[in-house]
Amino acid sequence: MKKPNTPAAIPEIRPGQSIELLKELHILTRDGKLNQDTRRKLKQVYHLYQFIEPLLDCAETLVDHGAGKSYLGFILYDLCIKERASGEIIGIETRQELVEKSRELAARLGFERMRFLACTVEDSLTAPELPASVDVVTALHACNTATDDAIRFALTKNARHIVLVPCCQAEVAATMRARKNESLGKTALSELWRHPIHTRELGSHLTNVLRCLLLESHGYDVTVTELVGWEHSMKNELIIASKRGTPRKNARERAEAILREFNLDELAPRFTY
Repeated sequence: MKKPNTPAAIPEIRPGQSIELLKELHILTRDGKLNQDTRRKLKQVYHLYQFIEPLLDCAETLVDHGAGKSYLGFILYDLCIKERASGEIIGIETRQELVEKSRELAARLGFERMRFLACTVEDSLTAPELPASVDVVTALHACNTATDDAIRFALTKNARHIVLVPCCQAEVAATMRARKNESLGKTALSELWRHPIHTRELGSHLTNVLRCLLLESHGYDVTVTELVGWEHSMKNELIIASKRGTPRKNARERAEAILREFNLDELAPRFTY
């Protein structure tokens, strides 16, 4: 008889999942158990996975930007890629020490089609280790403009799908704050960000609206939803973009109009290329 709380007796763990990986990700405790916190964490992992898994059908290359400890890449490989005959996941991270740890873990788990590069987004655009085009680009909680960098990489590499969970968008809010007095005399809409907390909240919202318009202007269908179940994070917006080939005709014009209306013309190079 199976003992309760052993990995094989835990219904949340799927057949074939790497128990060692789940322990490394602190989803299972060292003795192979789930407690209340780790059970919630595993549920969150599965919730995100259900959005990404359909995009991996026939995908050969997924690039995870701002990979950090590459938790997302490891989970996707374990659940979807390792049993396939082909397909690879590449984690890009600027911190060399995290890249080395990810390489060591992939080797220990036998995840042979996972690679990790220590480089900036700018360097990744021309890195010879990366293919000229990729299928899926992900950026999970990439802070501030790192999400925009991941979008630029995805567009350059003609990615079929892009999955973003933006975080800590500060650039737009900082520009709004710097030009607040000028904006107060220019448009009544400036009342929307007169108070500091509104500046932060509206700046974050505008950032994601402009990102969606940018993606649509490059021929992507965009879906925006809540990443339900991530109660521990206020950054709960999930953006999924899939290439359809036909740009939305007025997307760029709409973005330019929003930038003008909110006195943000100087940010046009980031959001309207």
